[in-house]
Order: sequence, then C-alpha cells, then structure tokens
Amino acid sequence: MEPNAYGPFDYVPITGRKKLTWPGGARLAFWLVPNIEIFHLDTEMPGGKGKIPDVSTWGGRDYGNRVGVFRFMDVFAKFGFRPTAALNSEICDVCPQIVEAGTKNGWEWMAHNRTNTIRLNDVDTAEQEAELIHDVLDRIEKETGTRPKGWLSSGRQQSWRSLELLAEAGCTFTGDWSNDDQPVRMKAGNKTVVCLPYGTGISDKSAFERINCTPEEFTNMICTAFDVLYRESEDSGRVACVSIHPYLTGVPHRIGALERALEYICSHDGVWLATGSEIADHFLAQDTST
Repeated sequence: MEPNAYGPFDYVPITGRKKLTWPGGARLAFWLVPNIEIFHLDTEMPGGKGKIPDVSTWGGRDYGNRVGVFRFMDVFAKFGFRPTAALNSEICDVCPQIVEAGTKNGWEWMAHNRTNTIRLNDVDTAEQEAELIHDVLDRIEKETGTRPKGWLSSGRQQSWRSLELLAEAGCTFTGDWSNDDQPVRMKAGNKTVVCLPYGTGISDKSAFERINCTPEEFTNMICTAFDVLYRESEDSGRVACVSIHPYLTGVPHRIGALERALEYICSHDGVWLATGSEIADHFLAQDTST
C-alpha cells in the first residue's frame, strides 16, 4: 500500500453493515491464538533489560517452550479447542517437538516471522522482506506439511509494502491490524487479505506484563469481554479472540485462569470454536458490504 493517513479499507461502522452469519447458526466465532516464539540469547530481548546476554528474560521465554506450551496442549484437548498458533519458523529448527505435538493435536499454524526479534518494518528492501516472508512460509510448510494461510507479524508491525507481499505469498488473513469486532476486507493490490479481530485487549501480555493482572483478573477479563460480544452477536456475528503466550499463561499459577475461562466459554450455546482460516474463508464467502 502507498503511505496513507488511513488504512487499506473503507470505513464502515459496525452499525451500518449487512448481517454476518456463522456456520450452524452460531452467533460468535471464537479463535484461540497461542504465540509460539523463539528469541536469540545473543540479541537484545524485546521488553528486556537492554543487556546481552539477558539470561533471566530469555530464560522465562525458554520455559514457555520447554514446559508451558505442553500445559496449553493439555488444556486445549480437554475442551476440544483447535487453536491457530502463531509460530516463529525457527521453532521448527530449535524446538521441533512442539511443532510435531501441535500438528498431531490438529493445531492450525499461522506464520509469525522467523524469530520474535525481527520486525518487518525493520527490513531494508522489498526484496529482502519478500524473501523473509517466503522463507518463513516455506519452513513451516516443510515441517508441518501445510502452508500457512495466516500471518501474525512479530510485534504486529508491518511495513507499507507488507500487505501486498503477504497476499502475493498466498496469505489470506492476518491479525496485525485488529481494528474491529468483525473481520475486515483489506485491499492488497489486486488481492484481498482479511483482518481478523485479534488484539482487542484480551492478551496475556497486556494483562500480565503491562497492567499486572492477577490470574483471577485475567479470567474475569476474558469472560467479561466474551459476555459483551456474545450479547452483541444476537443481531450480527462477532469474533472473539484470546492471545496467550506459554511463558506467561503456561506457568503453574496462571494456567488455571485460562482453563476456567475456556470452561465458561464452552458452557454457552451458539459459539463456533474455529480456526483463523475457517473464520476468514467463511467471511469471504459472504456479501457483508453495505
């Protein structure tokens, strides 16, 4: 997209759209996004102490990949969730057992850059950015047998050219923009990329790293947001998302917060437990224009 003061989509308020429907008469589409990330010990850690090596900050992240993610798998299986995991492609090289176990459990994989210390808007040229995107998609496809249809940028940062490059690489949806409670069609050259609701505050990074929530407050945050969206979805479909990280919610004193929230969500009728690609594909098949 060309530099612009507004995004690559038309402004249409949620009150001025055609009714959005979900399969089976569901009111609310719910997708769950665990972020499976790798950080380099010899690189400054995002949100860390600014030192190299930052062993304590790095070690916490490594705990998520060694222990926390497998707690996630147990909880998801208990409630029948098939998450859409945002995957740094280097996980395939360093921690392939995670990818093997997730694939065995039916997880959908969404590309999440090569590592979490690289940002698309830090890449110098379009050629380098295109090569990076293709390398990430190729590596995940090689490891899982399926090419990702979705992309979540590290730090949710894109360049002016990212959207077109992602579309050219075959991606159909992203969670980077996250400006609505329904999916949004975005113009990517002569292609369309769907922006899925992702970051509307229900993130364990916001909860635990920024506003210091207790586990009980995190459960309440998820359930309260769900209640509002579920009520509003009586008139037209909505999307709810919870973004989690194994180094944050996968620790012993917080995993119960996630389990309680998912149990609450599953107690409601009319909730479609979907993957990102399922939501995007069903949305694109509808005429939701005004």
